[in-house]
Amino acid sequence: MNHEQTGTTETGGSGFYEIRIEGVLDERWDDYFSDLSVSPVSSGQTLLTGRLPDQAALHGVLKKLRDLGLVLIYVRQIDGTR
Repeated sequence: MNHEQTGTTETGGSGFYEIRIEGVLDERWDDYFSDLSVSPVSSGQTLLTGRLPDQAALHGVLKKLRDLGLVLIYVRQIDGTR
């Protein structure tokens, strides 16, 4: 069976992510989400941004959000370096 990978990002590789959640978290949460910057945005939402080393790290962040009972709006991987 031949499996071809599409796109330029490897499945297990690092990436720069934007994660938007419902609710306002301020910069005091930066330590809890150590790999990400925490920025409140308009309309009662928060944007988490930063480079994550692999898919396991992304799943770890999503687990933290779930455990806090926060509503996930979207997760987006951004191409390029930041």
